[in-house]
Amino acid sequence: MTEPRALDERPVGDVPTGGSRLYPRVTSFRSRRGALTEPQQASWDRLWPTVGRDVADEPLDADAWFGRSAPLVLEIGSGTGTAALAMAAAEPHVNLVAVEVYRPGIAQTVQGIERAGLTNLRILRGDAADVLENMVAPRSLTAVRVFFPDPWPKARHHKRRLLKASTFALIADRLLPGGVLHVATDHADYAEWIAEIGDAESALTRLPFDVDTRTVEGSPVSVDRPVTKFEDKANRVDRAVTEFVWTPSA
Repeated sequence: MTEPRALDERPVGDVPTGGSRLYPRVTSFRSRRGALTEPQQASWDRLWPTVGRDVADEPLDADAWFGRSAPLVLEIGSGTGTAALAMAAAEPHVNLVAVEVYRPGIAQTVQGIERAGLTNLRILRGDAADVLENMVAPRSLTAVRVFFPDPWPKARHHKRRLLKASTFALIADRLLPGGVLHVATDHADYAEWIAEIGDAESALTRLPFDVDTRTVEGSPVSVDRPVTKFEDKANRVDRAVTEFVWTPSA
């Protein structure tokens, strides 16, 4: 599984301001602390004021943040940034916002942005539910990507799963007509859960995903994501990866 499972608590002295909501409620992620290496901290200090923000109770002005108007894509649970960095580099015409909580993972993404000189990737640190509810306007997103969210396999923890009926409805409301929700999981039970609840959302229609060509006809953005180290481990033990793509219903 990928990095969205590894999410941290607030580091000592990291006090949010301006309505920031890093840890607002019972969430879909596990808490985990983690310190930055010296190179990570140096990269963070140089770039974070430009490329990063804490989640807050205020609308996101993406055009101002990126300095341009472009299709806006949201990746939820970006982990160490494997997919975000590769897909941002492959689609320079897209503005990509990655949402994550685990600070060392974010720091690796920041380092990747600096190494590659990317100008079309930004990071929000905090709860993605808050981003969808409070920061993103209706019909403003070209795509939402959710790659390998924590499956919370025990039945008593299913309420913590990110992809539930209320989340599908919220994402459907935030997508532009013709936009896409792209989901991937390597957990069979969660895949069944996702398919059932996603298909039950009347505001969304599932699109055929061509596994061989890794394309979806009519998608406004690429659905060809890189294979992470966690997915590679799943492949080596024959744990199948299931992918879904939905678009707002006409």
